[in-house]
Amino acid sequence: MKPLGILPLLLCFFFAGLSHAEDKPGTLRIIAFGAHPDDAEFQFGGTAAKYAALGHKVKLVSVTNGDIGHWKEAGGPLAIRRTAEVQESAKRGGWEVEVLDIHDGELMVTLENRKKIARLIREWDADLVFCHRPFDYHPDHRNAGLLMRDAAFMVQVPFYVPDTKPVSKKTVFCYFPDRFTVPIPFKADVAVAISEEEMDGKVHVVDALESQVYEGGALGYPEIYQKRFVNDKVKRKELLGTVWRNRQGRIATNYRDALVKWYGEEKAANIKYAEAFEICEYGHQPSTVLLRELFPFFNE
Repeated sequence: MKPLGILPLLLCFFFAGLSHAEDKPGTLRIIAFGAHPDDAEFQFGGTAAKYAALGHKVKLVSVTNGDIGHWKEAGGPLAIRRTAEVQESAKRGGWEVEVLDIHDGELMVTLENRKKIARLIREWDADLVFCHRPFDYHPDHRNAGLLMRDAAFMVQVPFYVPDTKPVSKKTVFCYFPDRFTVPIPFKADVAVAISEEEMDGKVHVVDALESQVYEGGALGYPEIYQKRFVNDKVKRKELLGTVWRNRQGRIATNYRDALVKWYGEEKAANIKYAEAFEICEYGHQPSTVLLRELFPFFNE
């Protein structure tokens, strides 16, 4: 393939810079990758909404199209349905969203996919990048994490995918939590408090993902429609609220030490719900001062 000349390369960099020129000083740019159309919303939806509410720029990307993530339907119609779900979720949360056209269950660590991830990080000019750990239970989760990790250095290299501008900052890469311990368990470097009102917002965001939270996704079954009150929007959302308050409550309990570190012992003792993240060993290694700038929630 013929390499780009220097003039086209400079023009690419120039127009990429223009796309973010409207950002106000101090605006953070955050991108989160989930393997499927629901993963980033599940793991990061509360924190994403907090960033968006403060005027920061947030984008959630599904690395696959989710086309086998249901027990009753599959293929193109399901991919279209799940894309519509995360688009509605994004409207409710206040962020941008993108779904890549890669088959669910078939995400591989390839050069092509690494370049896709690197381009997205560069185009967003991200301060913070989030994804699964590469030790998660699902092969798509693991491979998404590996792709993010492999892109962490390459996004800085000028002539790697030279049609995009290298990141202009010291980007920090973070992992979502999981319960797996081999070869190493998740370690919460940062925990973000989610208030009662913000929990209502997260439930509202997750409520849009109907195929997954109400119909059970890939592991559902016929009786689930009745069990989860699928045809009663009031009851099903009440049930969803209980499920997610329990989930974020466990995060707060399990990673109380991280909450104490960032909010202080007195405040941390009263935090009921949280989301937690681990700093990836690749990418920029932030100081405590920088982390307080990147997570501007700790003095709430």
